[in-house]
Amino acid sequence: MRELLDKVESRQRLVRETAEQLRERIARLTEQLNAAEDTLKRLEITRETILELAAEDGIQPPEPLPPGYREVLAAIEEAKDGLRAKDVCQAIGLDTEPRHIEGTRAKLKRLVGRGILTEPEPGLFTLTNPTPAAPS
Repeated sequence: MRELLDKVESRQRLVRETAEQLRERIARLTEQLNAAEDTLKRLEITRETILELAAEDGIQPPEPLPPGYREVLAAIEEAKDGLRAKDVCQAIGLDTEPRHIEGTRAKLKRLVGRGILTEPEPGLFTLTNPTPAAPS
């Protein structure tokens, strides 16, 4: 009987230690969550302030781009001399099957229509206002 009680006590100690470790982890995660929520609130206030200031100056904010377009823009930004649709597909990890190339070309054409990209020659896409190179 004593052996059985010793096993129970041993298991209780183990579970208490586990519970304490979990409480500590929860406390750390709660701190991280609070910090993230504070940052999110500050960013929301900043965004609202920028939109208010832009509205006062009569500036319409641009519509946000869907994630797929952001990837395409990132690939174009990395290329110095522009890219073709097939090159963009390769840069963002898509297959180079015709359906992917044509879908990407449609996105590129939409970005040209919005004035974000230009097409200096048929099929070649570059940024409208490329960012200046960093000083050497």
